[in-house]
Amino acid sequence: MAEMAFSPSDIPAVALQNDLFLRAARGEQVERPPVWLMRQAGRILPQYRQLRANFPDFKAFVKTPEAAAEATVQPVDELGVDAAIVFSDILVVPEAMGLDYEMVEAKGPKFPEVITGAASVEALQSGAEAAGRLDYVYEALRVSKRALNGRVPLIGFAGAPWTILAYMVEGGGSKTFSKARGLLYSDPLLAHQLLQKITDTTIEYLQGQVQAGADLIQLFDSWAGELPPQHYRAFAVPYLRQIAEALPAVLKTVFAKGAWFALEDLAELPVQVIGLDWNTPAAFARARVGQGKVLQGNLDPCCLYGSTGTIVAATEEMIRQFGPNHIVNLGHGVYPDTPLSGVRVFVETVQEYRYAATAQE
Repeated sequence: MAEMAFSPSDIPAVALQNDLFLRAARGEQVERPPVWLMRQAGRILPQYRQLRANFPDFKAFVKTPEAAAEATVQPVDELGVDAAIVFSDILVVPEAMGLDYEMVEAKGPKFPEVITGAASVEALQSGAEAAGRLDYVYEALRVSKRALNGRVPLIGFAGAPWTILAYMVEGGGSKTFSKARGLLYSDPLLAHQLLQKITDTTIEYLQGQVQAGADLIQLFDSWAGELPPQHYRAFAVPYLRQIAEALPAVLKTVFAKGAWFALEDLAELPVQVIGLDWNTPAAFARARVGQGKVLQGNLDPCCLYGSTGTIVAATEEMIRQFGPNHIVNLGHGVYPDTPLSGVRVFVETVQEYRYAATAQE
């Protein structure tokens, strides 16, 4: 891997005051499930909006480690969640590989140039060379780690290779992802070449995150559900496996949105946690992954628009359905206009919950 401007010894060795999240991720007995939220650092927090106003665009914000670290820690201060996740974006990887992106307000990401054929794949940088351009993320992790000072664990993350390919070929979000999906049929060899370059870069990138202090790594396969099962098995799972096997000493979560059909395949990966979207029932998932994996999720994010009673009832029922070996989260990222009061009720409901002794035996 490209030489970093720091070493693991630069990270202060501070005992965790709240290790509930890591104990649960390891499948250990815990008194209650831990709770954090995907996209917990964001527009639901007024202090985030104030911080964001200091930057001309989203990318400038992400590339300022001190600001990214502040956004990382804000949900811990404001909500008391059991884990922080570094403030960044999955699209920093294709940018580091040489495919720039723009973040268009209220519309999402856009790539001015996209992958169009073998020449554009060949032109991409990959592996250590590309990951070496992501020093600002590693520094954000280091600053976050110091600021947390052992309060809670710190999550690092990256996009799964198929999802990154989808953005690089499609040029942004899509209702059909017909260009990216079509590539798997029209030129599967080129698709595999691109996926391998993304995978090589992601491995180096995540190794850098672990060196910078990440306690657990989450892979986001946001567009997993766009693929038919045979294509997910051929074009997604092998690359997830490569990444997981390259990080044997760190806890890992895979969140493959919409991939209910691939749960058996995901269960065979060397990861500890499988994240679920809100359309996947707990019993359905447990029957397919077995008892050896921790499940994460999966309250419908729209539940947080409901009344206090609605949120409490739905959250407690979700916890009961999952039982032990569960990390509480939403089934997707928290939406920007979600009431902060609803998020508080959700987090506090989990924190007040206690497993019955028999449920943990």
